[in-house]
Amino acid sequence: MQASFLSSSIPATPCTRSFLPQPQASVKLLLPPAPGLVKLGGAAAAAAVARRATEVGRPGRCVAASASSSPATAAAATEVPSEMKAWMYDTYGDASVLRLDGAVAVPAVGEDQVLVKVAAAALNPVDSKRRAGKFQATDSPLPTVPGYDVAGVVVKVGSQVKNFKQGDEVYGMISEKPLERPKQSGSLAEYTAVEEKLLALKPKGLDFAQAACLPLAVETANEGLERAGFSAGKSILVLGGAGGVGSLSIQLAKQVYGASKVAATASTKKLELLKSLGADVAIDYIKENFEDLPEKYDVVFDAVGQGDKAVKVVKEGGSVVVLTGAVTPPGFRFVVTSNGSVLEKLNPYLESGKVKPVLDPKGQFPFSQVVEAFSYLETGRATGKVVISPIP
Repeated sequence: MQASFLSSSIPATPCTRSFLPQPQASVKLLLPPAPGLVKLGGAAAAAAVARRATEVGRPGRCVAASASSSPATAAAATEVPSEMKAWMYDTYGDASVLRLDGAVAVPAVGEDQVLVKVAAAALNPVDSKRRAGKFQATDSPLPTVPGYDVAGVVVKVGSQVKNFKQGDEVYGMISEKPLERPKQSGSLAEYTAVEEKLLALKPKGLDFAQAACLPLAVETANEGLERAGFSAGKSILVLGGAGGVGSLSIQLAKQVYGASKVAATASTKKLELLKSLGADVAIDYIKENFEDLPEKYDVVFDAVGQGDKAVKVVKEGGSVVVLTGAVTPPGFRFVVTSNGSVLEKLNPYLESGKVKPVLDPKGQFPFSQVVEAFSYLETGRATGKVVISPIP
């Protein structure tokens, strides 16, 4: 499932300067620099560290675990500023409502939160739907800094935080309930404040862009499989296997849950990707109607909104997980809950390369091109995830 022109810097307004909680006083932070960064100080050092952290793992179809781009362990001092650059919107609409503001207040850190210097952030369809106003009844107030997925470095910790410290490289989905009062200050910014329980240490061997691909999609895939009662020896059909959630559903079903058989649908040019992710059967939806094929499955994971057809290929007593579109029994829909412990559980599979983030070949955009990145995401043609990286 997949999940919109030019960007420009817009002068701050009184509204954009004050819509977020005012930060606590600036603090000194020890950040590990890369070679050649020892002489840099302040914002320059932080920006250089972030740039280096995303130089490894440039876009490719299926991004396997590779050498980590984590900074070295030596320390360089930098400041947490009172203001930051952030993408935001003051009204609902298409991608044109997004604007880059250079004077947004860095969010205050609660007792159970950490402040993350954002290195990379991924886009999801829910970001687009939220910006379009589809969840106004339960949304946080405008203006909004969008973004759910984050990967970056902890620069400040709340008084009750026990598991993270300054300098830790983390990733996660920053709003526990994406559709119920999600954070007003999201991850498409230089800094974001996140509850400790929603984060996990970044998997070793993955760079920040790769890690940012994962949280919302992998937690959605995992929760869907759990809710469907999926277990070893069962079969599954994934509709939309080349998308962010679909690509991870294939891998989790095979590598984590022990599926006996994994089938998945995609367009002709993406069938090899499905096989590389572990699909035993790759169905070309352009040439075949999956609902007309004779095989039936214990679980159908519908990531593209074909629930009415999905119920035709599920075994009696089986389950149909529906992420979008109409729900036909025995189908069910759910909205993922962010949970750092799920990421911790999956980290060994990510570190071993058994489960891989999939970054679209065209889908790594710099921070200056968030509007273009949303436009690309909303074509519905992206393979895997669209990521914003590096973030200065």
